[in-house]
Formats: sequence, C-alpha cells, structure tokens
Amino acid sequence: MKVTVRLPGALRELAGGARALEVEVAEPATIRALLGVVGSGWPAIERRIRDETGVLRPHVNVFVGDANVRDLGGQDASLADGDEVHVIPAVSGG
Repeated sequence: MKVTVRLPGALRELAGGARALEVEVAEPATIRALLGVVGSGWPAIERRIRDETGVLRPHVNVFVGDANVRDLGGQDASLADGDEVHVIPAVSGG
C-alpha cells in the first residue's frame, strides 16, 4: 500500500528538497512499519523522528490526517492505502 509522508521544512533537506515521500508499506501497515521503511531509504529523517531505541521523539508530532498518532495507539496506529502522514516539529518557547 502507498502512504504519503509530508515533511516539514527542516527535514526536506534530508530528502533532497522533497516536500513529501511516497512510501510503499506492507500490510498490515502501521506507523512503526512506515517509519521502518523511511529509515531504510532516508535514515537521517527517521533519526530525527525516532530516537535510538525506536521511540517517537517528544519534540516531534506525527499525524495521520488530522489525528495525532499518540492518540491513535502510538506507533501501532493503523494506516490505510492513500493515507497522508504529517511530521510536525513541536513549537515551544516563551
């Protein structure tokens, strides 16, 4: 199945300037499987999304459509063919 990963500006440089990655993920597809495929093709991008133990970094939000994956079961969240996954850096400051 094909899933589109939308990248923020900070990660586009690591994808040759691409705004999005079209990724083939085997079924049953999950965020974990998707990030594994991303890590195979673009390891620097995956390292910015997950830490060395494979956990989503706290300063990065991952959405399937308009739902945060942390509210959908984390990396075990299911994906459907044609889904758009958005990687969004957290904004903080004061």
